[in-house]
Amino acid sequence: MVSHLYLGVIIVAVFATTVADAGINVVCGKDSVRITWRISPELVPHAARLFLGSCMASQFNVLPTGEGEARFNYKFGECKFKKMMKGKKLLYQNELTYRPQAKPKPPAFKYPIECTFKRPEGWVPPFLNPGSGVSEGRGGLVFHMALLDEELSGVATTNVIPLGSFMPIWAAVEQKSHQPLLLLMEECVATTTPELLPGSQIYPIITNKGCLAESVNGNSRFLPRYHSSAITLYLQSFKFGLGEEVYIHCKLVAWDPQILDESKKTCQYSKEDMRWELLDDPSRSAVCSCCDSTCRSRSRRGIQSESHGFSYNTVLGPLIIVDPSDPAANKVSGKAALS
Repeated sequence: MVSHLYLGVIIVAVFATTVADAGINVVCGKDSVRITWRISPELVPHAARLFLGSCMASQFNVLPTGEGEARFNYKFGECKFKKMMKGKKLLYQNELTYRPQAKPKPPAFKYPIECTFKRPEGWVPPFLNPGSGVSEGRGGLVFHMALLDEELSGVATTNVIPLGSFMPIWAAVEQKSHQPLLLLMEECVATTTPELLPGSQIYPIITNKGCLAESVNGNSRFLPRYHSSAITLYLQSFKFGLGEEVYIHCKLVAWDPQILDESKKTCQYSKEDMRWELLDDPSRSAVCSCCDSTCRSRSRRGIQSESHGFSYNTVLGPLIIVDPSDPAANKVSGKAALS
């Protein structure tokens, strides 16, 4: 029994030292990946413990040199690849692993796999549908708002948020036959009530006609857009309403992207540059200079023509922010009942 345990340790140790020089070749295709992984003769008997994500090698050959060659030929829809959007890039991520022991034991070796492509024109995430979060029609447009999961791959399955973690809040507008519109979050506040009443206690998030106040006070920010008609607020959870039901009230505006001024913008504070920046065009960040004072419309009448866009007031919740260090927080659980 003891000899078998030591044998297992020796196998792992040999693999760890040998695999550092192993030949791993990755070829990314349009919708698939081809990987060749060459291993030493000592590890050929253990080839069944080589994985790409959840998939075993699709082919394995023993070479005349005694080395082994594992081939993985799979579609990105297989093997639990993660699909991510970062700015203008589309990423498919996974990892090669050697697992001498079954899960939940950790792998003895990991090697990251990533295929990067230019984001497809007009791409929208799969959760853009009427059943995702809040959906409401206005002026021939359909507005959406939802809490996303940590991977930004779909709508969150829980409404319980650990204090200090991030809440990705996604909003979008379906433009249908309209000209291209820019979606803005003009105002957002948190309350402990589903209705925003005159006497409600509020926690400001976005104020002053599009200024992300939470980017000054914390680490919240807007993520790069994948399309002008959608926006993602990467909001760091806060102590306001801790342990209670919290609701995020937002005014969404679908606007003409050519008409941006102090009253119609998306601004966040850059701690590195110590200034406010315009999300959609940093070269025009001068429109954000009013974020430390009062932002007003440049229109003579003080309002913009309604012909340039549409606005919609919506609420997301309930969300429950909990302190992980509080024993009572462990008893809180919930599914995303967001309305």
